[in-house]
This record gives sequence, C-alpha cells and structure tokens, in this order.
Amino acid sequence: MNITFDEQQLMSLYNPGTREGLIAALTEMRGYLAADEAELRELTDSAIAKLNGMTDAEFETLDLFPDFEKEDMDAE
Repeated sequence: MNITFDEQQLMSLYNPGTREGLIAALTEMRGYLAADEAELRELTDSAIAKLNGMTDAEFETLDLFPDFEKEDMDAE
C-alpha cells in the first residue's frame, strides 16, 4: 500500500486508533468540506479508499503520527 505523505498526515490527525474508526472520522469530516475544498476532498477520498483496501493488521503497521517537523521545513 503506497500511502503519500499528505495522506499519512491526514490519517494521523483524524486517527482514533482503529481502521474502521478512521474511515468513519474521515467520512464525517468530508461531509463538512465546502465546495471550494476540492483538493482536500480528493485527498480524503484517496485515503479512505486505501484504508478500505487494507486489513486491520496492515493498518496496525502504519506510522500514524503527525510529522510537524517536515511541515515546518517545507515552510522555510
């Protein structure tokens, strides 16, 4: 499963600890997106699709901790 950095960060922010819980959290968040947030909607859809395509055991191997250091470096 090839998860992008942006998908990983999104999953990290909404991760309640289980694959099904994360799918539910992302699905709920998606419902609040405005029409002009198409890029975030696409990222969310991609993350949900990848979560649906993996097992709980595969989910457990993901490193879902936000990497704020990389984000700070990109801003410089």
